[in-house]
Amino acid sequence: FPREHREELDNGLQLRCVGVPRFPIMTASLVLDAGESTVDDSHAGLAVLTGDSLEGGTAVRSGVALAEALEGIGAGLSVGTGWDSTTIALSCMADRLDEAMELLAEVVLQPSFPTDEVERIRGQRLAAIKQGKMDPASIATYASLAATYRDGAPYGRPLGGTEDSVSSLGSDSAAGFVEARYRPGGSGLVVVGDIDIDHVKSLAEGSFGNWSGEAPRADGIDAEPRTTARRMVVVHRPDAVQSEIRIGHVGQPRSTPDYFPLLVLNVILGGAFTSRLNMNLREKHGFTYGVRSQFAFRRGPGPWTISTAVGTEVTADAVREALSEVETLVAEGPTDEEVEAARDYIAGIFPLRLETTTQIASRIAELLIYDLPDDYHSDYRDRVRSVTRDQVAEAARRCIRPDETTVVIGGDAEQVRSPLEELGWAPLEIESAP
Repeated sequence: FPREHREELDNGLQLRCVGVPRFPIMTASLVLDAGESTVDDSHAGLAVLTGDSLEGGTAVRSGVALAEALEGIGAGLSVGTGWDSTTIALSCMADRLDEAMELLAEVVLQPSFPTDEVERIRGQRLAAIKQGKMDPASIATYASLAATYRDGAPYGRPLGGTEDSVSSLGSDSAAGFVEARYRPGGSGLVVVGDIDIDHVKSLAEGSFGNWSGEAPRADGIDAEPRTTARRMVVVHRPDAVQSEIRIGHVGQPRSTPDYFPLLVLNVILGGAFTSRLNMNLREKHGFTYGVRSQFAFRRGPGPWTISTAVGTEVTADAVREALSEVETLVAEGPTDEEVEAARDYIAGIFPLRLETTTQIASRIAELLIYDLPDDYHSDYRDRVRSVTRDQVAEAARRCIRPDETTVVIGGDAEQVRSPLEELGWAPLEIESAP
């Protein structure tokens, strides 16, 4: 991993610079402690809406003028909002760094949120939410999150908010969120590329030095489960020819000491084409085109999930086989061969995620968001390769709890009810689709 230079400005803004001279380009990425998990239910979607509205204009330029200024230096601006952060990134040729840094600071420190632009973005968000209510995969995913987390827990709702919450948001809401959360304390500026580090520091101080304040740090993220008992829920979609299956429970935070064993475990269970789930449900039985498992590592305990889509007539069979694979792996652990193959796969693909300045900047952003050590990426592949079979088996027993699992099926309840009840796994609950 390329060497990182670390500074802290007087206002608390962390500056992380990496010189990568092999390409004449640069990426500047401002990482803010302004994720969706900082927003309560009544304002769900506010962090996402605010980030999406940043390109609508500043106190200096209209949205059109801002786009022209970016185009004039050949720069691309992107804003990404997740549960744990908002990241505003700008990439361009390295010889336009001075102008790029000024534009980045203008977008972050002087957003104007014109009413018509915010309303346009809000309309797009509402359209996407309504579309999700008609998409079988989205219906199953949202129902699974709601069944996994108790009411009020942020991870139990869609990242972009709900129709009710987004409908109440506007320009004032976005401006208030920026005032509260877009602060240098707890934030970081990552600059990667063909750069002079002393010059970058001078530019950062000039562009962001007068910025002040610190975003309030949350005491903790509510990730309480809705229940610790087995549940099986069918979200009724009449005449559905396929069933969307979601299996899971509350998982682990990014800070878990089991992080690397769980990476290996997930590849074995359902994180690769050769995983146990895929070889069973797809290759052996032909139930599905693909099945995946995932640990959503966040500041708080994100969900652990298995997801797939199968024909209505094999819904119960697919659920039975998926649960069987989970229970077997937890009870018996993986084989030495599986662990070795998974380690090689994870270590092998890591360099592919470091091929561009944007990718490197994203990796460094992880250090800021999750308070990881500076040598984390330098030692990453060694840590992966050091994972043992016993560590994976112990992590599976600690972190996957078959008796606390919720199964959600989005499909035709009339057709799948009897076969699912015959499994005898948990009492069957029927809910109406939204």
